[in-house]
Amino acid sequence: MTERRTTDRIPTDQWVTFSKHGVAETVHLKGEIDLANANDIGRAIVARTTLADAVLIDLTAVSFLDSAGVRLLDLIVGELDERGKPIRLVVGERGAARMTLQLCAFRNDLFAIDLDHAAEELGP
Repeated sequence: MTERRTTDRIPTDQWVTFSKHGVAETVHLKGEIDLANANDIGRAIVARTTLADAVLIDLTAVSFLDSAGVRLLDLIVGELDERGKPIRLVVGERGAARMTLQLCAFRNDLFAIDLDHAAEELGP
């Protein structure tokens, strides 16, 4: 059995993929986002969105989101806000991510039901 060193990074493609939706860099998260993978996912997101004009984070396929995942989203939103870059969180009408974010009193002005609505809210 190979032991993973703390400096090794977990392959993140099982939890995060990227695409473009209009002008926005789109981050698609899926599965469980928690303490075990939040830092690696965060590094992947920052590397891909640093130069983006706008960011959409699709959380509709997230089955579990713990406090580390909420903190990750808070940090990303804060960083993008500081740089004046628009962001929307696609949370669907129901689901684990939406419920967790609502329970944490996360900024619901960032929530969108689907990618099309989110992209439309970001403008041309």
